[in-house]
Amino acid sequence: MKIQSFEFNLFGVNTYIIFDTNTCEAAIVDPGMTTERECARIDSYIESNGLHVKYLINTHMHIDHLFGDEYIAKKYGTGISASTDDSILSERIAEQARMFHLRTDMPDSLNVDMPLHDGDRLMLGAEPIDVLAVPGHSPGSIALYCPESKFVVTGDALFKNSIGRTDLPGGSYEQLISSITKRLLTLPPDTTVYPGHGPSTTIESELRHNPFL
Repeated sequence: MKIQSFEFNLFGVNTYIIFDTNTCEAAIVDPGMTTERECARIDSYIESNGLHVKYLINTHMHIDHLFGDEYIAKKYGTGISASTDDSILSERIAEQARMFHLRTDMPDSLNVDMPLHDGDRLMLGAEPIDVLAVPGHSPGSIALYCPESKFVVTGDALFKNSIGRTDLPGGSYEQLISSITKRLLTLPPDTTVYPGHGPSTTIESELRHNPFL
């Protein structure tokens, strides 16, 4: 399994394409594109690598991580996969936009077509992606763990030397620390961490150096 990262929008969101090199089946995670140029970067990578988009996955439903959901869903014929525990967010997209004084052409809400739950397993080719519930940054935050390729996409739960904010609606500091401690830091130490913002890290590095943990 390979993973390619892109940084999009004014929030510096990391959008990921995860794909199986044998079948070219791909998942797009947290599409944050806001401009035609950003969309073209995603399209160009997909086309040049001959990828077939199988999943659109949101690690959580904060607006900065889903600007490109409608574009991807329409262009590649995918539904939206996410936890319905974030319905408080997915049903209030326009409200989120107003909160951050963002563009007003966002839909009022987004429907989750494929609800994801803790313990679910998605497949790209013969390799699994395991869904881990990591609530705290938002009620429905999930991480995507690829055990065979030894990496995890953590959304805004865990960053390099930091953790997600918990002052937005539905956030809980105690719940986030519990999620990180019990669900992420228990992964093998050599697991690479791909967060929702900023550079990658490893579980071992966060165990050693993260001041919040």
